Amino acid sequence: MKKTHTKLRVRYGETDQMGIVYYGNYADYLEQGRTEWLRTLGFSYKFMEANNIHLPVVNLNIDYKKPALYDDVINITTTLKEIPTVRIEFYYEIHNQDGQLLITATTTLVFVNSSTNKLRKAPEYLLEKLIEN
Repeated sequence: MKKTHTKLRVRYGETDQMGIVYYGNYADYLEQGRTEWLRTLGFSYKFMEANNIHLPVVNLNIDYKKPALYDDVINITTTLKEIPTVRIEFYYEIHNQDGQLLITATTTLVFVNSSTNKLRKAPEYLLEKLIEN
């Protein structure tokens, strides 16, 4: 399935006094990975919202292995688990600059019509891009 890599440097404000990334910040890292994954297909959240689609997260699971530290360069690998329907599921790995696995994670998001707040199927333009890639 479609996979992307996003590199980020851990900022001081994302860490505690010991220089360790606060656990809640990993959800933001995963969002950045998803955003860049979508961008590689030629779309953005802004584009999808302009086309009446919201993508709320309905499930998030993180398995912490090692801490990320201040000034680490982390690599977020975002992988689409399967062709989306009403749901879109991702698997992630975050490694540090030394290649050490820091976390594994999964997220599930759903496609919602932003006018009706009802579930809808994945848009055809997204499915077409996934099939051609």
